[in-house]
Amino acid sequence: MHPRPGGHHRPGWRPLAGLRRALIIREALAGVTLLAIAVPLNIGYAQIAGLPPTAGLYALVLPAFAYALVVSSRQVVASPDAAAAALVASSIGGLAVAGGSGYATMALAQAIICGVLLVAAAVFKLGFLANFLSKPILIGFVGGLALDIMVSQLAKMLGIPLKSGEEFLGKLSQLSAGLGKTNPWSLLIAVASVAILLLGRRIAQVVPWALVVLIFTTVLVVTAGLETSGVAVLGPVDAGPPVLTWPVLDLAGWLVLVPSAIALTLVTMAEGLLVARSYGEKNGYPTSPNRDLLAFGAANIAAGASGSFTVGSSTSRTAAMDQAGSRTQLPTLVAAAGTLLLLLFGTALLEHIPSPAIGAVVAVAILPLLGIREFRVLWRQDQFEFIVGAVCFLATLLIGAIPGILIAFVLALVNLAKRAATPAVDVLAAEGDPLAAVVRIAPPGTATAPGVLLIRVAAPLFFANSSAVAETIRDHIEAIVDPLVRYLVLDLEAVTDVDVTAAETFISLQHWLNERHITLSFSRARPGLEDRMRALGIITDEAVYPTNRAALDAAAER
Repeated sequence: MHPRPGGHHRPGWRPLAGLRRALIIREALAGVTLLAIAVPLNIGYAQIAGLPPTAGLYALVLPAFAYALVVSSRQVVASPDAAAAALVASSIGGLAVAGGSGYATMALAQAIICGVLLVAAAVFKLGFLANFLSKPILIGFVGGLALDIMVSQLAKMLGIPLKSGEEFLGKLSQLSAGLGKTNPWSLLIAVASVAILLLGRRIAQVVPWALVVLIFTTVLVVTAGLETSGVAVLGPVDAGPPVLTWPVLDLAGWLVLVPSAIALTLVTMAEGLLVARSYGEKNGYPTSPNRDLLAFGAANIAAGASGSFTVGSSTSRTAAMDQAGSRTQLPTLVAAAGTLLLLLFGTALLEHIPSPAIGAVVAVAILPLLGIREFRVLWRQDQFEFIVGAVCFLATLLIGAIPGILIAFVLALVNLAKRAATPAVDVLAAEGDPLAAVVRIAPPGTATAPGVLLIRVAAPLFFANSSAVAETIRDHIEAIVDPLVRYLVLDLEAVTDVDVTAAETFISLQHWLNERHITLSFSRARPGLEDRMRALGIITDEAVYPTNRAALDAAAER
């Protein structure tokens, strides 16, 4: 029996789940495509993170193997991405000099901390925490990081050097001041690269145009001797496989990396689980969020122990694999083997890749991450959530990634409280038996039956909403003039809990009702809720409230 889409059946641990003999050739070719896409992007992301190109390539070997053999998702590709690279640079840039050994050591330690946190989240089943990063927060956070990266890549495309460790406004200032020193050959290479990437996608999406761009521009630079004209190139890349290592830091060095590692963990959880679930539902196979978190944890620990940096889910590469027809993790293993061969025998081929071309590849890849389309949709759907995303975007861009994500959490809680503080409080109108045949929500000022008002509260009652609910109930009662309300029935079917503050509010409401000779009763309370209400003093033995049936019968006799 095939599992229904949406992952209703928990998958067992089966490496390369879904792989059949008939699909091996297609999956292997998809792996070659993944290799062609990932190599130039990972080199670019390593440079964004302030690390050598090998750090990006090493992420495609041991971390990829660890991830592919543990993960439940058959399609999600784990790799460094633009957001992770920018977060690494912004969080470590103020602690060490980019390019130095201390900087690289901190990047390794950060990946290990992130991996341990992800493993802990999997063990304690904490995947739900990622839900606090709502879509507007992710759009704003990733968009802010993407724009910061875009400025750096524009400088690389124009041949304008930027000082390392600068924040967004500093980079923008340097870029503006250096426009008069633009290298014309760098600009030409960048424009040609962007044109090939954008037009190539329209012609044939399956072609690895990023690889085509790097090969074409490298041949151009070498044959025309453009390095002597000021075109920057990647430079020597260390040959050899990744070597197992361990970052050596004192306790203070480890602790200072914890906040940024937590931010990376939350972003990895939110994006990774969302992407895994969406592709599992789309293609009809089950996924296990906790196993996926474990896989991300294993990948990050492997990254920190093999000279790389933080690994997350790659939305763009996962989409490319889906378009190529891949439905297993075999392409990840093929790309890992191909990267290992490249490190062993082909690093000399990378030395003369022009930096403007790398900048163009990264800039085009992160263009969708700016969130322009998503912000337009948010504005149409919910302007408050648009504001949440915009504030997160500006905070990430102008203050920094860590403060940005903290502000985003505060905004998420404000948004949650705002929605919880105004629950629906509906007057129910009925035909015939007021309780057996509730058919619609009535407008305010409508009685359910002569002298009877039936109200449904559609939320748990707690400190944030109890006053608003009580005030709404008073307004409904006062809106009815003829006949006067003598019986109030509260439908509690949707009320799952009551806290102490809500209890005090409702006791005050009962006094208000008693002063007006209105009898209160309750309908359809959930199991255990009546005991909870009795314990909080809403229902007491001294003042037993009539049942809803008695109240309605008495009203009918009137």
